[in-house]
Amino acid sequence: MKKILIISDGRIGEHFIQRVSETYTSENIYYIVQTKAKEFIDINPARFKFYEFDPTSLYKLANLLKMEFIQVFIAMDSQIDAENTIKNIRTIKKQLRIIVLNKWNIQNEDANVVFVNEQELVASRLLDYLPNVPVIAQNVGVGEGEIMEVLVPFGSSFVYRHIGAIEQKNWKITAIYRNRKLIIPSRRKMIQPNDLLLLIGEPAVLKSVYRSIKRELGQFPEPFGTNLLLYIDMNIVNHKTIKEAIRRAVYVHKKFKHNLVIKVTNPSNLDILDYIKEFRSINIIVDIDYDSVNLKEMFHNDVKHYHAGLVIVSKEMFADCYVREALYEAHVPVLKLSDRKFSTLKEAVLILSDNRDLEKISATIFDISEQMNFNIELINYMSEHQEEKEQVIEHYTNLSTIFSKSIKIVKEDENPIRCLQQKENFIQLLPFTKKLTTRRLFSLFSTDSEKLYYKLDDYHQIFIPVQL
Repeated sequence: MKKILIISDGRIGEHFIQRVSETYTSENIYYIVQTKAKEFIDINPARFKFYEFDPTSLYKLANLLKMEFIQVFIAMDSQIDAENTIKNIRTIKKQLRIIVLNKWNIQNEDANVVFVNEQELVASRLLDYLPNVPVIAQNVGVGEGEIMEVLVPFGSSFVYRHIGAIEQKNWKITAIYRNRKLIIPSRRKMIQPNDLLLLIGEPAVLKSVYRSIKRELGQFPEPFGTNLLLYIDMNIVNHKTIKEAIRRAVYVHKKFKHNLVIKVTNPSNLDILDYIKEFRSINIIVDIDYDSVNLKEMFHNDVKHYHAGLVIVSKEMFADCYVREALYEAHVPVLKLSDRKFSTLKEAVLILSDNRDLEKISATIFDISEQMNFNIELINYMSEHQEEKEQVIEHYTNLSTIFSKSIKIVKEDENPIRCLQQKENFIQLLPFTKKLTTRRLFSLFSTDSEKLYYKLDDYHQIFIPVQL
């Protein structure tokens, strides 16, 4: 976590803090100093810490600067206050980088103090409205963030992915800059470390894309959400298996180190409810709904309210077509529990198909496998469409090098599902696409291994959305 200090006492500072709260990085924690406390909308208390005191007081500021900040932002209305605040910071931290909103043309020879001139910013924005004058890249379009430039770090989930295998809905990769040269994207082009991507799309979508590009292992269930949600409908789930499902969900919760929410609908067994309530703690929330309401609407509201990044359900619930459709529409990963032991799992199995969906979810697969300590095994059924499969294998092999995670590639001439049914225990990871929402009856004669997921219903499975 990078600590950033923001010192504010005016309208611009307040606006800056609100904008910061709406940005798309989860890697920073912000410490806000205000002379008078202000209320902000939808502030994440885990990322923002507020203090109310006069920053021109060296004694008070010194206590806060005992922490290690990487940057300080100063947005104040008074020149004297701003200069004295800079002086106080320099008394304690000689090299700390300071960004100052400069309304008064302050001069300073300190190389680690950056002055952002307010008049220049306003004049630059007004200049964009002059006819026959080209605009700078940051102000192209409506200026709301629909054009974004992103540097792909070495450990990114996008490294060594083919452009054609990246789901680009409501956004596009329009250019790649590599070694200061422009590369026009094509389906077969592969993204390399340190590539600079030029993206165009809806601002909200680009924020999610940015998170995915910058994301490294150890973040799951982000960027889908921050909490785990175990959903139990007692009208559907076998009551004999509920206690075991809860124990497995708690085990997963401890592995991922994210909060767990246990949601029970249609409660009908008091002994089980008492058992569930015993798990209430700081990191485990128990939510029992006694009202009979629309399941799909309530589920979507719960996913949003609890910011769920992984939904856990029993195999009985996932078998219900209506429930499965609601899970798909939520666009979050789903862990379907079977009756087998979870704590003894060692292998995560992927069956290669003739599409590239496994490449789209590769970063999530590596992240899950790393946190749960799974070995990754790719099953390559030696039939037609080998070219597509070879590209997926190449991608996973490259990622295994980046993340220092070994993978095993198994070539099978027989039906891979039939072979896997002979294994003792494993977890299957597969893309969660629209075709999985159809009724099982319609896929009885299909040769698509993804449509036949229910053939491995006795094993744990994780279904991962292909869209960001």
